[in-house]
Amino acid sequence: MASIFTKIINGEIPSYKVAENEDYLAFLDINPNASGHTLVIPKKEENKLFDLSKEAYLSLLDFSYRVAKAIEKTIPCERVGMSVIGLEVPHVHVHLIPLNGMSDIQFTKKVTLKEEEFISLATKIANNFE
Repeated sequence: MASIFTKIINGEIPSYKVAENEDYLAFLDINPNASGHTLVIPKKEENKLFDLSKEAYLSLLDFSYRVAKAIEKTIPCERVGMSVIGLEVPHVHVHLIPLNGMSDIQFTKKVTLKEEEFISLATKIANNFE
């Protein structure tokens, strides 16, 4: 059965896309820890990060780096944190989270955004993606 992320890749579920190429997709987390919290996923469904080939792993990190730089240019924050946990969805995903304090990366505090805020953020980050 396809993961929720594969359904997003296939356009079966809408998302707020930030960046995309033939191998990876970055989109805003709809239950964000902070404004600008972005998920980066490989388009090829793989359950565990370290099951990726070394080449795919390094390529995912490179794409994530570029997305993180776009987030830094868009969202006022002390830094962009990265977390790879992978228990909640059986599809490799990198969390890129704008951080102003340790609580921003602990997945206990969430922020609520309106649809127009998601659209605006996704557009702004996408415009800063290189």
